[in-house]
Amino acid sequence: MSAGTYTPRPGAAPLPRMIAAQAALETRMLLRNGEQLLLTVVIPTLLLVLFSAVDIVDTGAGEPVDFLAPGILALAVMSTAFTGQAIATGFERRYGVLKRLGASPLPRWGLMAAKTLAVLVTEVLQIVLLTVIAFALGWSPEGSPFAVLLLLVLGTVAFSGLGLLMAGTLKAEATLAAANLVFLLLLVGGGVVVPLDRFPEAAQSVLGLLPISALSDGLRDVLQHGAAMPWGDLGILTVWAALGLGAAAKFFRWE
Repeated sequence: MSAGTYTPRPGAAPLPRMIAAQAALETRMLLRNGEQLLLTVVIPTLLLVLFSAVDIVDTGAGEPVDFLAPGILALAVMSTAFTGQAIATGFERRYGVLKRLGASPLPRWGLMAAKTLAVLVTEVLQIVLLTVIAFALGWSPEGSPFAVLLLLVLGTVAFSGLGLLMAGTLKAEATLAAANLVFLLLLVGGGVVVPLDRFPEAAQSVLGLLPISALSDGLRDVLQHGAAMPWGDLGILTVWAALGLGAAAKFFRWE
């Protein structure tokens, strides 16, 4: 045993290791939170099973699950990347968690990267679960997996930016109320379970520009109708992603 065996070597861990450790912690916190599980797993699953089994909404020709599954996948992305992340980050900011983490060796952009990785891991688990349930209900998806992946990634970026913007500018209680209200409004008016053509024509053009509408319609075009690449929906999501991330980077307050 050499004299230097127990010599302390203070210093920060490598950046990738710090981000991975923080991402693992963020993921565990998401999955252990009862409210988050309600938003990310229970509600989307119940909506998929209920509206597929009971003829409540006219989803057009074909099996209801073929229309509903893409919309529920979009809802799962929104519930995790926007609603869940906004609420969790808002209360972390209120209780000074972000301020303390900002003073750690992990840079602030690294913390945001870790949160994003946690969101992506949670979304993968959601999508796998919902896909298995949809197949059990008779879902027959079509289209390009690459187009689906691109839509899901852009949707995640767009909703994540908007969620961080809300969490970084409003008080925690206001974020909790606003995030849940937006979730409910977009669930009803975002083409998730109710087709947009059921709304008045004047409202359709406005609702079609929402990120949840672009994501659900884009996924539906690919998975239900076999479209190659829904460029219009991808463009809308890209604009929302740029606006959300840009505004969050400019206006986010850490304390």
